[in-house]
Amino acid sequence: MVHWKMRHLAIFLALITAASVGALQQQPGGSSSIFSQITPFSPETLGVFASVAKLKANWGYSKWKINQKITCDSCIFGFTTLQTLLKLHMPADKIAAIIENICVDLEIEPRLVCRGVLESFRPETFYVLQHVPYSPGEMCNFVTGASCAVDPPGTHWSLPLPDVPKPPAKDIPPPAPNAPRLRVLHLSDLHFDMFYQEGANAECSDPLCCRRENGAPVGKPAGRWGDSRNCDSPVRLMENMFSWISANEKVDYILWTGDLPAHDIWNQTKQMQLLVLKMTTKYLRGFFPNTPVFPALGNHESSPVDSFPPRFINDTNSIKWLYDALATTWNQWLPADAIKTVSHGGFYRVKVFPGFRIISLNTNYCNNMNWWLLINMTDPDNELQWLITELQDAENTGDKVHIIGHIPPGSGDCLRVWSQNYFRIIARYGLSFARVFTYSSRKLSAFYFFFSTDTKTLSEDNITVMSTPIPCTYTTTPRTKLT
Repeated sequence: MVHWKMRHLAIFLALITAASVGALQQQPGGSSSIFSQITPFSPETLGVFASVAKLKANWGYSKWKINQKITCDSCIFGFTTLQTLLKLHMPADKIAAIIENICVDLEIEPRLVCRGVLESFRPETFYVLQHVPYSPGEMCNFVTGASCAVDPPGTHWSLPLPDVPKPPAKDIPPPAPNAPRLRVLHLSDLHFDMFYQEGANAECSDPLCCRRENGAPVGKPAGRWGDSRNCDSPVRLMENMFSWISANEKVDYILWTGDLPAHDIWNQTKQMQLLVLKMTTKYLRGFFPNTPVFPALGNHESSPVDSFPPRFINDTNSIKWLYDALATTWNQWLPADAIKTVSHGGFYRVKVFPGFRIISLNTNYCNNMNWWLLINMTDPDNELQWLITELQDAENTGDKVHIIGHIPPGSGDCLRVWSQNYFRIIARYGLSFARVFTYSSRKLSAFYFFFSTDTKTLSEDNITVMSTPIPCTYTTTPRTKLT
């Protein structure tokens, strides 16, 4: 996952402006009625954008604590301002130029980064704001996680479960000491940087460093095998890691749970994302030619990052370009029926062994940084309904299931309503699971337990969720785990 500030920069710059105005209320000499004096519907609004940048010294602006300045009032003000400017048909270029100057003057990021993020996210952000069915306050619930307004009906939905009784729990004897065991390699958040340069500046002002354009080193220069100071992994680290594992470990299959590109989200294109996908696939095929690989889609694979519109967005904003590429690159590991659902929505089911299935979910459909969900967040692309069908079929045949994905349901990155529906499904079909789910994680190794909703106690249908990668460069990436 990318730092929230970078992902939401295009829209949050308006919120930052509003937050700045709100902060003035707490400062000596600040206007206590600034919101009543200046409304988004008045010409003075543009003056606010121009003048707020000059006020940062008066209230100790910190670019890493923007979220602490954003309240419901300032969030609503920001959303209303942007929507009003769009309704007044102000040219998008002019709005973007105003936001870019605020970004630079408030020292949020260097101008090149500010401009790149705006160019990347502007089409999506403006489209969503022009089509969203919610009020600014309702949208702020989505953004801040606070209760800025009463949640509208569209944000509360519940999928029906089949009218099939849940089978009784059965005792599962432990395996014999000499029973066969599987050796599984979990890869996640590789984020390799094709432009990493040993000896470069690892303490630059950009969100991603260790590149030639970052200037002379400040302090210790970037290392040969990577650097944890906001630098992604060099290609040689990926090659060395894959080479060592393939030469020293016997792996039965690989779980690959997404996030391939580097963190330079202001400088990415669809063509670059596809190149990284092909390169990573080539590495896995070269070092593990006879090992099955079961991928899951991360939030960084798209361009711009976190942008995964459901299928009802079928114009130039469509995500078809990525799903088609996944179907092409993943078809060497997955059967035709799995490729069909990959093309549809980036998720699939595959039978690994007799009696054992893997289900790979596209958790970008619960990602609260995926702005397309503001248009319609009800079970995007019917993924959870598909999951119910697959789990019912597994229950009917007695198969066990291992679910993989990128964003852990129930985490702060996953929409609450999506997680609630997901947990209902898990509670119903818990006996079909192989007891372990695998997701990526931004944290260190972590285990989560699903508790039965009716007993609130550990029972046969409680499930362990595993998120156990080992962090390396860029503080938390890449991650590997042999189990």
